[in-house]
Amino acid sequence: MSKSLEPSSFLPKGMRIQQINHLTLFKFTDELGDRLQTLLDKKKADTLTTTENLELEAIGELDEIFSYINAAIASVRCS
Repeated sequence: MSKSLEPSSFLPKGMRIQQINHLTLFKFTDELGDRLQTLLDKKKADTLTTTENLELEAIGELDEIFSYINAAIASVRCS
């Protein structure tokens, strides 16, 4: 059984709040966005370590959470 990395471990250093078109949205910091891109590149090249794979999964989950929250914010604002 592999150990997982909690998405919350990237907060608050990996999160920023940004105003876009009168909406306050959750975004990755530039550093976390760059780290995500590095991990995706390594996955594509098939050079991810087990630890990096866990990190990629956690960041991906955090991205899904942010997307859900941002969509909820947008739907309430546009209602």
